[in-house]
Amino acid sequence: MAKAAEPEKVGTRERFKQIGMVIGMTAKGDRKFIPIVAGVVAVPLIALALLLVLGSWSLYTTVLWVVAMIVVALVGFMIVLNTRSNNVFMKQAEETPGAAAQIVENIQRGDWRVTPALASTTSFDMVHLVICRKGVLLIGEGNPNRVRQMMGQEKRRLAKVIGSAEMKDIIIGNGEGETPVRKLRTTLVRMPNTISAKDVNALDVRLKALTARPQMPKGAVPKNMRPSTGAFRAPRGR
Repeated sequence: MAKAAEPEKVGTRERFKQIGMVIGMTAKGDRKFIPIVAGVVAVPLIALALLLVLGSWSLYTTVLWVVAMIVVALVGFMIVLNTRSNNVFMKQAEETPGAAAQIVENIQRGDWRVTPALASTTSFDMVHLVICRKGVLLIGEGNPNRVRQMMGQEKRRLAKVIGSAEMKDIIIGNGEGETPVRKLRTTLVRMPNTISAKDVNALDVRLKALTARPQMPKGAVPKNMRPSTGAFRAPRGR
């Protein structure tokens, strides 16, 4: 049951490198990104040029206009980058198995303890376990019918140790009663808190012990692991 590590401090050079990567990813995934950014940045710069050409300003006022318009251009650029990059990320997340767990792990506010793929199938049906102030959450991705069956099994197993803590389930999808992956973060953040931070720690310990128990693999036992014939026969007396 992993708890997301606290983010490390990032230097200025590394920060610019990250912004460059986000710009590249967004431009690649969104054809409208470059034209929109160009327009947003060009408007204040054109306005600045007109002010400087048509107006008669003192040096102090000119510097203020230059700084103000550059700041407006940068703010506009960052707003567009944040919005369009988030859209690209969510579009990719809808096509990526396990994206729901990553979205929860990246929520900055609150204590979110995530166990990705607590239960899964070879068809990429997954049930993730989340322990937080909202209670015990099961988040399912994949085929809704198989996911509901897996959730039912996990609910019965977890109910033995969570006590009175509330258990909720969320199925990712676009059907009735399902939550689109792009709305998952908002949905979780808006849920009311039902348990205390102390209860989160206690549940974390209990559920970690439960989910850490080794389980026997399903299916036939391999021949090389089967006991030899007569291994369990009682010895005959003489």
